[in-house]
Amino acid sequence: MKIDIKNLTKTYGQDDIKVHALRSCTFEIKQGEQIAVTGESGSGKSTLLHLIGGLEKPTSGSVSYDNINLTDLSQEQRDDFRLNNIGVVFQSFNLIPELTAYENIVLPVMLKNDKIDREYTEKVMDKLELTDRRDHLPGQLSGGQQQRVAIARAIINHPSVLLCDEPTGNLDKKNAQSAVDLLFEISKEYSITLIVVTHDKNIADLFKRVLHMSDGILGGDIQ
Repeated sequence: MKIDIKNLTKTYGQDDIKVHALRSCTFEIKQGEQIAVTGESGSGKSTLLHLIGGLEKPTSGSVSYDNINLTDLSQEQRDDFRLNNIGVVFQSFNLIPELTAYENIVLPVMLKNDKIDREYTEKVMDKLELTDRRDHLPGQLSGGQQQRVAIARAIINHPSVLLCDEPTGNLDKKNAQSAVDLLFEISKEYSITLIVVTHDKNIADLFKRVLHMSDGILGGDIQ
C-alpha cells in the first residue's frame, strides 16, 4: 500500500496565537519501506506521524493510501481504516492497566468483532518473548516488556503500515537497539511499511531513508 502525502499542513489555534506544527509537506512512501523521521522536540515529527495515521485531520493537504484519501473520510471512517490497515506504537505505550498482556494484544481484534487467530497470536507472542507474560498486567511488566506488548497489539490485525512514535524513548541503549532490530525484523517478515519517529541520531542512522523535520518543515530526505 503506497502512501502519498501532498501539501500537508497542520495549524493549531487561530489569529495571533496560531502554531504552525506542519508546513506544506509533500513526499511518497512505498510499500515495505523503512523510514525514520528525526528532529528536535516540537519540530513537527509526531504531528506528521499522527496525520499519516489518521489520528488527526490536517488543516490542508492530503494523506492517501493507494486510492483512499484519509482527508475525505469522517473520524469514524478514519478510525475503521486505521483499525484494519495501520498499527500504532505510542511512546507511552497506552496499554490498558486493567487488562493482561494477552488481553491488551488481542484488543484490536475484539474491536473488529473478529475471531482471534490463535496460531498467529501465539506466534507473535513467542517472537516477542511474551508467552510467559501473557497473564501479567502492564504494571507487572518491565518497560521493555510493555513495549513489546504494544508492538504485538499494533501488528495483531496484520496492518500494512506500522507507525512508531519514539519507541525507544523509555529504554536504555541496549534495549533500544534490540527494539529497533525487532521492528526491522517484523517489518521484513510481514511486509509492513515501517515509519519510526525518533530524536536519537544513532537510531535514525540504522535506516536507509531518513526524513528530517525542523520547525514544521520537511528539511531533508536522505536515502
